[in-house]
Amino acid sequence: MPVDQKRINGPESSVPYDIYIHSELKDNEVQNDALKRHDGRSNNELRNIFLRTGIVSQAKGSAYIEMGDTKVICSVFDPREVPNKTGYCVQGELYCEFKFASFSHRKRKMHQQDTEEKEYSLVLQRALEPAVCLNEFPNFQVDIYATVLDNGGSALAAAIMAASLALANAGVPMYGLVTASTIAVHNGMYLVDPTDKEESFCCSNSEPGGNCDHGIIVQAALPQHGQISEMFAVGSFDTDTIVHSMDLLSTAYKDIRPLLEQCLVKTIFKVFRSPQKNKK
Repeated sequence: MPVDQKRINGPESSVPYDIYIHSELKDNEVQNDALKRHDGRSNNELRNIFLRTGIVSQAKGSAYIEMGDTKVICSVFDPREVPNKTGYCVQGELYCEFKFASFSHRKRKMHQQDTEEKEYSLVLQRALEPAVCLNEFPNFQVDIYATVLDNGGSALAAAIMAASLALANAGVPMYGLVTASTIAVHNGMYLVDPTDKEESFCCSNSEPGGNCDHGIIVQAALPQHGQISEMFAVGSFDTDTIVHSMDLLSTAYKDIRPLLEQCLVKTIFKVFRSPQKNKK
């Protein structure tokens, strides 16, 4: 694989010492944090969310989101003709690229996309396609780039919401905004909007029998229409666990949706007020 010689990377062998802690000690520590949630939240409580649009000046539309320690920036560019397309396509396409910054994890990430990032890119595309009026730009594609600056947990859900705001900020015709949230499950414990430690703990089955429900569920939806646009699950669940998780995530959308709408309203007010200031 080619290496960018102009990019100065840190030593690839430098990793935090806690990675080498005995797995049982580390699991017990994380389990205690998960039970009491060291940030003081209840199991169904979301972290504080900060939103801002118009961050990247070179892009047609952009958005920035903070969810606790998770920081994601997303940019959307003008539609361009679909490359290497032989025939005419009635509907447009979305090209999504999800990327973790090399410094976003405790263990350094390479600047090339790995398997996880490619999978998240497809999930991001599937979550946004039902919300975009693809018939408005036939034979063209819209490029969406989401970069995780700091991964503090629920990075994929944050990227989906940032991309939805960036599309709206770019003026792309949409049916509605896409909200997303993550829930971590482990042996009957449901943690909404988990942190990175809670995600890693719930993805590892530490039970002796190995039969307990464990994993992560990411769900994206159009709350304006009551539709689910994408559901992504990693782990082992039974039907009752999935149904209960969907109910908890649907409740979380009621708190997230007004924040996205309020962010867009503030952006529109700034656009209308700026010409008046210039005239004065």
